[in-house]
Amino acid sequence: MAANTPRHIWIAILVAALGYFVDVFDLILFSVLRTSSLEALGQNTENNGLLLINLQMGGMLVGGILWGMLGDKRGRLSVLFGSILLYSLANIANGLVTDLTTYGVVRFIAGLGLAGELGAGITLVSELMSKENRGYGTMLIATVGVSGAVLATYMAEHFDWRTCYFAGGGLGLTLLALRIGVHESGLFKKLEEETVPRGSLRSLFANWNRTRRYLACIFMGMPTWFVVGLLVSFLPEFGRAMGMPLNEQGQVEGLQAAIALRYCYIGLTLGDFVSGAMSQLIRSRKQVLLIFFILTACFMTLYLVQQNPPAEWMYWICGLLGFGVGFWAILVTVASESFGTNLRALAATTVPNFARGALVPLTAVFVALKPGLGQISAAATVGTMAMAMAFVGWLMLPETFGKDLNYTEK
Repeated sequence: MAANTPRHIWIAILVAALGYFVDVFDLILFSVLRTSSLEALGQNTENNGLLLINLQMGGMLVGGILWGMLGDKRGRLSVLFGSILLYSLANIANGLVTDLTTYGVVRFIAGLGLAGELGAGITLVSELMSKENRGYGTMLIATVGVSGAVLATYMAEHFDWRTCYFAGGGLGLTLLALRIGVHESGLFKKLEEETVPRGSLRSLFANWNRTRRYLACIFMGMPTWFVVGLLVSFLPEFGRAMGMPLNEQGQVEGLQAAIALRYCYIGLTLGDFVSGAMSQLIRSRKQVLLIFFILTACFMTLYLVQQNPPAEWMYWICGLLGFGVGFWAILVTVASESFGTNLRALAATTVPNFARGALVPLTAVFVALKPGLGQISAAATVGTMAMAMAFVGWLMLPETFGKDLNYTEK
């Protein structure tokens, strides 16, 4: 980025990056606190944990559409600050729950809030920056943001679950103090003078060319959440299938999902930085996406062929997997670059949420295949499906590096 980048752009990048940091912090915090919080409430951890995850995911899918439409109709800043406020308050409410019903309602509301921040931040920064340098801005947002997971796993190990939720809410509310000095996108202000439809989900499917671009972005995000949501989050269960030794409680010796997620997100943070920088240096989004898809496929294979491996080695593989799916920075940038100003926030907000939501059908297929194929083979089959979809999306996607964003979708 140029040294003379205006101050208001740096502030926008900072707010978007820290907002995504708290976003990821909350998302991963719930994953690692799910069991301990449900046990404290006297609830069944397995069935009710799945229920809460589905409620949160449902909130994110609904929120992605609502926030995306709002971002194109009312502005990027309204979504950026509105989503931060909503998930911050939901975090605080999480720390106060005393029963399962309230917990479920609050997780749904948290999902609604978590759905909006990333898309709004990416859209705002993409429109504020020059077409030659905007990849650096989105790279910084994604890199800083995903590192929030590392803090979440650390806090979950050292603090009570209610304290962790209060901390997440406090971080978000403190961040809102930075809203002074953040400017609305000039492209959005120009859009307000036009009469084209704004934030219309139907418009994304109005013609095949537009639909193709939209589906391509969603397909390319599918491996990320297969890796994070299944392979890494359920590492202890996969360790058992790999023949790793069990302790007296029947659990795999030395494997913890929280530590696996920490390694994964450290790798993801590094991957986001490297992929974003590479795309700027070689002036191509597509070439970098292809490189990281190939890396992800190789690291997934490495994970699934292990037989009775050391626990520490599996953590390192989780780190490699995280690095492989570190194309997330490129994906959200491409989603914002692929559409006109009147649909840009909707696309940039719904794409990452629909990519996250793809974990639901992928997990359903995995569960259906597991009794017949076994855990490893079922995961390999579903992983192959996710990677195949990503490569199909890559083939459907035009190059977006250096694309002028000053246009609308008629």
